[in-house]
Amino acid sequence: MHIHILGICGTFMGSMAVLAKELGHHVTGSDANVYPPMSTQLQAQGIELTQGYDPAQLDPAPDLVVIGNAMSRGNPAVEYVLNKGLPYVSGPQWLADHVLQGRWVLAVAGTHGKTTTSSMLAWVLEHAGMSPGFLIGGVPQNFAVSARLGGTPFFVIEADEYDSAFFDKRSKFVHYRPRTAILNNLEFDHADIFPDLAAIERQFHHLVRTIPSEGLVIHPTTEPALQRVIEMGCWTPVQTTGAGGQWQVKLRSEDGSAFEVLFEGVSQGVVEWELTGQHNVANALATLAAARHVGVVPAMGIAALSAFKSVKRRMEKVAEVQGVTIYDDFAHHPTAIATTLDGLRKRVGEAPVIAIIEPRSNSMKLGAHRDGLPESVNQADQVIWYAPPNLGWDLAATAAQCTVPSIVSDSLDGIIERVKSQAKPGTQVVIMSNGGFGGLHGKLAEALQ
Repeated sequence: MHIHILGICGTFMGSMAVLAKELGHHVTGSDANVYPPMSTQLQAQGIELTQGYDPAQLDPAPDLVVIGNAMSRGNPAVEYVLNKGLPYVSGPQWLADHVLQGRWVLAVAGTHGKTTTSSMLAWVLEHAGMSPGFLIGGVPQNFAVSARLGGTPFFVIEADEYDSAFFDKRSKFVHYRPRTAILNNLEFDHADIFPDLAAIERQFHHLVRTIPSEGLVIHPTTEPALQRVIEMGCWTPVQTTGAGGQWQVKLRSEDGSAFEVLFEGVSQGVVEWELTGQHNVANALATLAAARHVGVVPAMGIAALSAFKSVKRRMEKVAEVQGVTIYDDFAHHPTAIATTLDGLRKRVGEAPVIAIIEPRSNSMKLGAHRDGLPESVNQADQVIWYAPPNLGWDLAATAAQCTVPSIVSDSLDGIIERVKSQAKPGTQVVIMSNGGFGGLHGKLAEALQ
């Protein structure tokens, strides 16, 4: 059948498009912003993309329109679908009906680390010969594609708490019905759709309600919000990670690049890998617990993690020019910014670190995280904040509260000039945004030549 996807370049919708194509459907789609890595992945799959939402793209009418959650009433294509009575569905609902039905779903939920942990888990199962299907909101470098159907009942999914569509305000993950669920962490985010943390906890509990009594819930001991979710009622066995949990670590290196794994007090082996940061150590523990639930012994999981490559745009080294290293990172929440910079600092020691941050997520634009931003950058030597034209709060006031030198720039050229004047051989430059940032990474590398 012909499936047309509105909002196809979102990480979830783009991955869903890949699965629909693999199932044999004719897939087309459109988006307001067509940019890599999703656009290049879709074009490589032979999926035709249209820029913008002109209703002409829906004539002749497709058999089904899948409507992304970024689409709202008033969008010309959405209005056309409703007025013409075309069949439509949300992405998560389509996925549940056509891909996840009857499979052993392993879901990774949480405010941070979903993409990296999903990628780790899919890789551990792959390494164990289990050929899992997966849908990940990013491109894992061990696979070079963000989604596939797989050859066995096992399916790993990044389980997002964001809403499903303008006509279905439940969190996406409520559709997935996992048997194995990782609840990584839980903080306030998505201020555009949730009034407070309690509202997100309620959605997480809706997820917990769907997990069978023969399933498994995995969560860290250190997250009070997740503790509250479990206390609302849990009908599934639970395993815990971190301090006082069943799964623990002993760090072998301060930056988290080597650590020993313990399950119920017994050593299972040592992970030595390319990644850094306590957050990735925590992601690894949850991954090993989930993999064990489907039959992968920890020693085999540890061997897989030692060969794990990170996800594109997760501290991805994109260039090294004249001794200056440039990283691309997706961090867009104070906690993620802080843990990423902490991991880098522990890896590079005294080397100068410049952080360039675009407050681009909906929560950032609404100012929901601004109080946490000054402290989040303490491990950098200096920070350049990018002020997009539509930011509704005073970024300069936030920059003024930072304990490290901070400036605000409203142009990419200004940012590039600043870095050129400050960077010397050995400098580490981290560019943080959940969007394309106007191609800053490539422009900066070129300018430093």
